[in-house]
Amino acid sequence: MEECVFCKIIDRKIPADIVYEDEYILAFRDINPKAPVHILIIPKKHIATLMNIKESDRQLIGNIYLAAQKIAAEEGIDKKGFRLVQNCNEDAGQEVFHIHFHLLGGRKMAWPPG
Repeated sequence: MEECVFCKIIDRKIPADIVYEDEYILAFRDINPKAPVHILIIPKKHIATLMNIKESDRQLIGNIYLAAQKIAAEEGIDKKGFRLVQNCNEDAGQEVFHIHFHLLGGRKMAWPPG
């Protein structure tokens, strides 16, 4: 998707503070953080929303969770706790229509969110 901001980050057309990358996943610091640690984890494959995930994406989605584990440990938030959030569509707060997971930590989280 040539207009997708996250695809442009993947293609290095827009700079980002990248903290993790492998063959399938890219993770970078959010430019408007909501917590001391706020990292966006995205698949390199463009998938617009959670509702567009297909059975063939099962391993890719699992890889996102494994990347989140690694990043949380590297950021030092794995022991005290962190939140992994994925919004789906406008009413849930999705602003960029390329699935992404917000890894949030470094402070006490409130409940309920939103």
